[in-house]
Amino acid sequence: MRKYELFTAKEIKPAGWMLRQLEIEANGQSGNLDKMWPDVKESAWIGGTREGWERVPYWLDGFIPLAYLLDNDDMKARAQKYVDAIIAGQCEDGWICPCTEDKRLTYDIWALFLLSKTLTVYYDCTGDERIPEVIYRAMKNCYDYMKNGEIKLFNWGMRRWFEAFIALDLIYKQYGEEWIKELAKMLREQGTKWDSLTERWVTPLNKWTQETHIVNIMMSLKYEAISHELLGEDYTGITEKLYDFLYKHNGTPVALFTGDECLAGLSPIQGTELCAVVEEMFSCELLFAYTGNSKWLDILEKASFNGLPATVSEDMWVHQYVQMSNQIDCTTFPGKPIFRTVGKPAHTFGLMPHFGCCTANLPQGWPKLMLSAFMKADDGIVNAVTIPGSVKTEIDGKGFEVSLATEFPFRPVFDYTVTAEKPLKTKLMIRVPAYAKHLTVNGKAARAKDGFITIEKTWRDTEKIHVEYSVDAKIVRTPAGLYAAEMGPLVFSLPIEYEKTMKEYVDKAGVERKFPYCDYEIAGKSEWRYAFENAPLEVEYRGIDSEYPFSETKPAVVLKAKLSRINWELADGYEHVPAPKPASPKAIADAEDKVLYPYGSSRLRMTEMPFALRRK
Repeated sequence: MRKYELFTAKEIKPAGWMLRQLEIEANGQSGNLDKMWPDVKESAWIGGTREGWERVPYWLDGFIPLAYLLDNDDMKARAQKYVDAIIAGQCEDGWICPCTEDKRLTYDIWALFLLSKTLTVYYDCTGDERIPEVIYRAMKNCYDYMKNGEIKLFNWGMRRWFEAFIALDLIYKQYGEEWIKELAKMLREQGTKWDSLTERWVTPLNKWTQETHIVNIMMSLKYEAISHELLGEDYTGITEKLYDFLYKHNGTPVALFTGDECLAGLSPIQGTELCAVVEEMFSCELLFAYTGNSKWLDILEKASFNGLPATVSEDMWVHQYVQMSNQIDCTTFPGKPIFRTVGKPAHTFGLMPHFGCCTANLPQGWPKLMLSAFMKADDGIVNAVTIPGSVKTEIDGKGFEVSLATEFPFRPVFDYTVTAEKPLKTKLMIRVPAYAKHLTVNGKAARAKDGFITIEKTWRDTEKIHVEYSVDAKIVRTPAGLYAAEMGPLVFSLPIEYEKTMKEYVDKAGVERKFPYCDYEIAGKSEWRYAFENAPLEVEYRGIDSEYPFSETKPAVVLKAKLSRINWELADGYEHVPAPKPASPKAIADAEDKVLYPYGSSRLRMTEMPFALRRK
C-alpha cells in the first residue's frame, strides 16, 4: 500500500529558483522539440514519417507537467495537439502504437507501457475523461494478444515490464476487472527478474547488454514498489539491497552510477547516461511515496542537484549523453573513446550527442521533482523535497495551502507560510536530512524523527514557520577510492576553464544543428592536476543568480579549499583524459587557495582527487 500520494500540477506550483529553472527548461531544448526536432515534430505518433516508438512519449512525459506547472497556455495547447492525435490514431480494437497491423507482432510494446504512463500524467494534469478509456482499450488489446500467445515480451518491453503498472493501477481503480490483474501477472512472469542479476553488475564489460543497461536498471529500482500491490505480493524492500550493491561496484560521488550505456565500474572517468539520471530521480520519488523511507530522498536530492544540472548547459539548449566526475575535456575522441559502450562524441554537448533517447527523456527531470515536493498523507501534508513552491488543496473539505520560500540546496533556511481557510487540525511534516545540525523551528531547538519534523496543530488563518539548520562542509571518500568535497546534498568540484567551439551542420539523417540547438566541443584550458590538502573548507554564500540557478560564472555557494599540484598522469593512450588515479599523490609545489564550485555549476571539472602527500 502506498504511504503517500502525489499531488498534481493543479495543486502544486513552483516558486523562487525552481520556477526559474522550469522557465529555463520551457525556453530551451525541452520546450521546443516539437518545433525543430524531426523525431518529435514529424513523428509517426502524429501522422508523420519519423520515429514512432519511444521519443514522443518520452518527451510528453516531461513536457506535459512542465506546461501545467508553468500554466503556459501555448505549451498546454501544444501538448493537447499531440495527445489528441495519439488518441485519434487508436484503432478500433484498442491498438494505439503507430505501426501497420502486419507489424504489430514484432513491435516492441515498451512504447505502449511508456505512452500509457505518459497519458496518466496528462490525466493528472487535465482530468481529461477520455484518458482512462483510452488506456483501458490499449491495455485490453495488449492482454488479448498476450493471452493468445501472439505477443510475448522481448527486448525493451521485457526489461521494462513494470513501467506498465502505473497505468494498470489507474484503470484497475476505475474498472476493477480481473483481466487487469491477469495482465499484470503475465508481464511479471515474462519480464526480467532484476533481483537475480546482481552478479552481472560486479565487473564491467566492454560489451552492450540489456541486463547491465544503466537506464533499465535505474527504472527497475522501483519495480517492486509499483507492482507488488496489483500482483498481490508482499513488499520486501529488495530495492534497498540492489541500490547498495550497485553503489558499491559502480557508484559515483553524486549518488549516480557509471553507465555509458552499460555499467562501467568504479572510475571517475567513466560516464553516466543522462536518461539514467532522470530515471533514477523518478524511481526515488516513487520509492519514497510508496515506502516513506527518507533514504530515497537523500539519493534523490544528490542526483537532482548535482547530476542533472551538470549534464546540460545553463540555458538547457544542449546536453551531454554521458557525464563524468573527472571531466577535463569534452571534445570528440579522435580514436577509440574512453567509454565502454558509447561513441566518440557522447560527452560533448549538443542536440543529440549520441542516441536521441536522452534528448527526448531529459524533460521529465525538473517537473517531476517539483511534483514530488509535497505529498499527501492520510493525516496531513508531507514536504518531501524542500524546494521553493507551494501546494493548495482541501483537507476535510477545507482549503489549506502551504508555501515554501528557500534557497535550498544552496542554503538551509526555510520560510513556510501556512494558510487555513477555516480552522483545521492536521499535520505538516517537514523534511530534515540526517546531515542537518543545530535544527531550529521558529528560533527554538528542535529534533527530527525518521527524517522529518512534524507540526500537528489546529491551523487558523495565516501562520509563518521558520526552519533553519546548519550543514558541515567536508571531504568524503568516494566509491572509487578517492575523495570529494560536499556540503549537504551538494558535491563540489574544481572547475576547469575551457574554450568552446560551436558546430552548426545537418547530419546524415537530415537533422539540423543550428544555434541555439547546435553542438559544442569544449576544450579544457586550465590546470587540473591537484590533490586535497588536509585543511578546513570555507563556505561562501554568494546568492542565487537571477538568470541561471546553477550558473557557471556566478555559483550560489562555493567552497574555498587548499589544493596542491601533483604529477597526475593521463589515461594510457589519451591526450585529454586523466588517469583514473595518479600513480602518486606526492605534492610537487606549495598549497594553493582554490575555489570549488557546485558540481552542477561546472561543465569541466575535477571532482574526485586524492589527499596530497608531503614528506616531512
